[in-house]
Amino acid sequence: MRLPLVTVLGECVADAFTVPAPMPGELALRVLPGGGPANTAVALARLGTPSRFLARLSDDVFGRLFRGHLEASGVDLSAAVRAPEPSTLAVAELDAEGRAAYSFHAQGTADWQWTADELAGADLTSTACLHSGSLALVREPGGAVVEDFLARASVTATISIDPNVRPLLVAPEVYRERLPHWCALADILRLSEDDLELLLPGCTIERACDTWHAAGVPLVVITRGERGAVASLNGERAAVPAPTADVVDTVGAGDSFTAGLLHHLGDKGLLGGRLTDLRVDDVVDACAFASRVAALTCGVVGPNPPWARQLRMPAPAAGRTAG
Repeated sequence: MRLPLVTVLGECVADAFTVPAPMPGELALRVLPGGGPANTAVALARLGTPSRFLARLSDDVFGRLFRGHLEASGVDLSAAVRAPEPSTLAVAELDAEGRAAYSFHAQGTADWQWTADELAGADLTSTACLHSGSLALVREPGGAVVEDFLARASVTATISIDPNVRPLLVAPEVYRERLPHWCALADILRLSEDDLELLLPGCTIERACDTWHAAGVPLVVITRGERGAVASLNGERAAVPAPTADVVDTVGAGDSFTAGLLHHLGDKGLLGGRLTDLRVDDVVDACAFASRVAALTCGVVGPNPPWARQLRMPAPAAGRTAG
């Protein structure tokens, strides 16, 4: 059975990680393709979901790296825009727990320059789900264009949004202002516990879910790292534990979780439209699968999600938990 098409709209970022320098006084960087939406598109394709990526990809050295990585993973780039602007660069420093803190080089880069004409020709007739979020929704001048595109897609497709708050680039107030509108557009809102604290400081998960349901989104999933995830479907909530994993770093784990969630829902024929047939047991099963995908991503360097065959392999010996 061929799974339904998921279209992902957003950025592709060069993630540069510090590595031991060959000479004193030098800084060496290892550059991997990243960016939340791109990671999600790659993870979907590797899991076996037809994945199309709407992106503005530069022809610079990073843009060529992105194209090779995406195409090797099976992502459809037929609707991607060849952008004259440079690629976005993020330099990541990892803490002792493998969590990344980023500094961004993103002024005037390709990812944020969407125009209405560039998206007007995108064919959505075969798209069961459109996923977007992160910086593409809030960075100007293209953010408003992306929002309008989501509104158009919501007529026929399930809409999935991951805010992926980046306070170093965009003030959290901007996300807070736009979030009620996103909830009115979206069927699925997936975010991390860190995002929750930035969006609604001091707010409990239960209260946040109720707030976002009231704004219009039926399914909210909040990932909590090693404590698993909490899912809320129109107020009916369930906690899903995280599997054990040997954590190398957590880069891209949330994006892999989102991909696992969408893949599983698509596999069960639940994507497309307003999720009216979705039940909380379906959500729990999807989150459990998504957590496995995220755990495997934590076991390798950088945003390198697993292939479907790796999900069929025996689980590794227990290590540090991740979600």
